[in-house]
Amino acid sequence: MKTLEIIGFKRANLDSAALNEIRDSGNVPCVVYGPGIPEQIHFYSPAILFRDLIYTPEVHLVELNVEGTIIKAVLKEAQYHPVSETLLHADFMAYTEDKAIKFEIPVKIEGSSPGVAKGGKLEFKTRKLKVRGKAKNLPDYIVADVSSLDLGKSFKVGDVKAEGFEILTAPNVSIVSVGIPRALRGKKGE
Repeated sequence: MKTLEIIGFKRANLDSAALNEIRDSGNVPCVVYGPGIPEQIHFYSPAILFRDLIYTPEVHLVELNVEGTIIKAVLKEAQYHPVSETLLHADFMAYTEDKAIKFEIPVKIEGSSPGVAKGGKLEFKTRKLKVRGKAKNLPDYIVADVSSLDLGKSFKVGDVKAEGFEILTAPNVSIVSVGIPRALRGKKGE
């Protein structure tokens, strides 16, 4: 899993006027909390640094550099403007290498489905899975192999092979399935 560096600058004034001023100057108000941090650290960071963290399907660990203090963290939550969809606020959760963290990992489809070859439609049901594990054991993505999926069949969370981490999403949740088109529904029993 890749690690991105986010540089931040502490902020003391937390009122809405100060937050708007931070946003107007091209920065994002942020907070970090978690193990090893006695109290929340409020800071801001240039919005451009979030491009590779947020606007990508990949997952990244983050190394925060807040005025020289290095903190290993994950992006816990991002808040966006409802109309412009610009990033308004970011919450980071610190972690330590020896403790498990909860994270969402994207799913990547691999293989060719026989059901799709017969005219079925591949339907993505779940794009990310909730997992828990040590940061060093978390994969960049989780593979859903569809090479055995025929018409009407699904690849479920329980079919995923997890090594070094635990999947928290329920095993009966469908990740991807092969839908049967209306034109083929009458022919399925033939």
